[in-house]
Amino acid sequence: MLVSSWNVNSVRARLPLITGWLEKTQPDVLLLQEIKCQTEDFPALNFEALGYKTYVSGQKSYNGVAILSKKTAKDIITSLPDDDAAQARYIEATIEGVRIASIYAPNGNPLGTEKYDYKIDWMKKLKNHIKNLLSQEKPFILGGDYNVISTEKDVYDPKGWEKDALFSPQTRELWHEILHLGVTEAFRALHPEEIAYTFWDYQGGAWPRNLGLRIDHFLLSPESTDRLESCTIDSTPRAQEKASDHTPILVSLKS
Repeated sequence: MLVSSWNVNSVRARLPLITGWLEKTQPDVLLLQEIKCQTEDFPALNFEALGYKTYVSGQKSYNGVAILSKKTAKDIITSLPDDDAAQARYIEATIEGVRIASIYAPNGNPLGTEKYDYKIDWMKKLKNHIKNLLSQEKPFILGGDYNVISTEKDVYDPKGWEKDALFSPQTRELWHEILHLGVTEAFRALHPEEIAYTFWDYQGGAWPRNLGLRIDHFLLSPESTDRLESCTIDSTPRAQEKASDHTPILVSLKS
């Protein structure tokens, strides 16, 4: 099973890039974040023409997540338990016996504001949900834009990002609490020392200067970790014209 995740920063603005990448890469599942459209406006027909069924939780102009799958998904939920779902940030379904979620966690900036409080509260709800998923002892893959810089290896300028919500001590502490529940962060498990990024800002020449962040992650249950074959970052789409500021990440599980 090949599962990919991509914050596309507007699915309609990036549609030709996404469909072209899908035709070339052929993942079994593609998780999308920041689709920036209401559910009914999602371009489902374009993806169905490529053999993908679509499952969407949209929101006008902001946020929004989706799951594209070659196989039928079931038992779909469109928010974290106990979340008011005012912001479309989570969708989860079972595909081929694996529980799979597309996640777009809050950014949280600036520190010391209601936005940061919301980020922390949302991450705590995610932590509680992961605890519940782990108790079921079934395979799961939770992929997406977590808006968390896990370690100093995951940011081009650690010192310069110390006061950012993505890299603040409280954010990182909570992130590592989630990891310590028993999930595996797939990329770092397979590439413990590699410097690689999934996001480059549009400003300041970040892409050509490789001033990036690694904030898109896959979290795997022990049952999925046992099948983990590879986890890679495909930076090719970021170099294309009118690209998203994020690039796809991919995880492969053995059958």
